[in-house]
Amino acid sequence: IRDLAATIAEVVGWDGELRFDPTMPDGTPRKLLSVVRLAELGWSARITLRDGITATYRWFTEQDGAVRGVSSKV
Repeated sequence: IRDLAATIAEVVGWDGELRFDPTMPDGTPRKLLSVVRLAELGWSARITLRDGITATYRWFTEQDGAVRGVSSKV
């Protein structure tokens, strides 16, 4: 979660402080992800997670509020 939050902050240009509370549980103690079954079906990622976040953020900002139904112009 920390790495993902830091990546998103970098992509969107946010330079604030990321704070995490180690005393608060954050879901299941063990999180595993495997793409073995997908790979067996011939799937493989075409872009990195960072590139996907960057492209998604760029697309979102280009929508000029259309996604939320409001204009981002003040």
